[in-house]
Amino acid sequence: MKIRALIVDDEPLARQRVQLQLSEEADVEIVGECADGEAAVRAVEERRPDLLFLDVQMPCLNGFDVLEAISPELMPLVIFTTAHDEHAIRAFEVNALDYLLKPFKQARFKIALQRVREHLKARTAGADPRLASLLAGLQVPARGGLRILVKSPDHILFLKAEEIDHIEAAGNYLVLHAGKDRHIVRETMAAMEARLSPAGFMRISRSAIVNLNRIGQLEPLVAPGEFCLILKTGARLNMTCSLSELQRRMGAA
Repeated sequence: MKIRALIVDDEPLARQRVQLQLSEEADVEIVGECADGEAAVRAVEERRPDLLFLDVQMPCLNGFDVLEAISPELMPLVIFTTAHDEHAIRAFEVNALDYLLKPFKQARFKIALQRVREHLKARTAGADPRLASLLAGLQVPARGGLRILVKSPDHILFLKAEEIDHIEAAGNYLVLHAGKDRHIVRETMAAMEARLSPAGFMRISRSAIVNLNRIGQLEPLVAPGEFCLILKTGARLNMTCSLSELQRRMGAA
């Protein structure tokens, strides 16, 4: 069964770019193209696409207006395609599946499309991840410190706090260690500490913040009262905060 895709963008070249990318995907069928928001709403109602490639800034209705106008039972999976990264947080709030920054690379496009396949497969099996995500969002109010916005040249990543093992300072930047991945953001340690502290993180030194749930062992160093934290990932971090403060936070984590 093919994925029925609708392309919505007021720029003809942008629509052609998506169309060209999709021409290489045997399991995708383009059911229409629209140059404005009003036409997009009508096309969704008439053609019932599985997937919507949606620009943000368009005449008549912008991308977010389009989503507000679509009935929930007709809502397709949505991938935003835009040259503006400032809309990324709002895109996340409306449960968009992905957010591609123009001009996006073919490899990044394929990653987004693979996510579509996985979601549609789960939906067919009776477990719709988008619905579960939406319900979770309705039940638990969004908290700004629980997700970190990570920008790269061709996409926006919303990194969940629980995915982060530890954070280290690197000049004017921070390096977020999440499993085997490393993400770089421009933010101060103090600001990151304030955002993540309610989510079970603690600043253990001037240059390190740890996820308390990732701590595996505590090892004493040669100097009295100094300790090294060994995370479950194997990372070793020297601690300059007091042991009593760590114990207090571990008990509350």
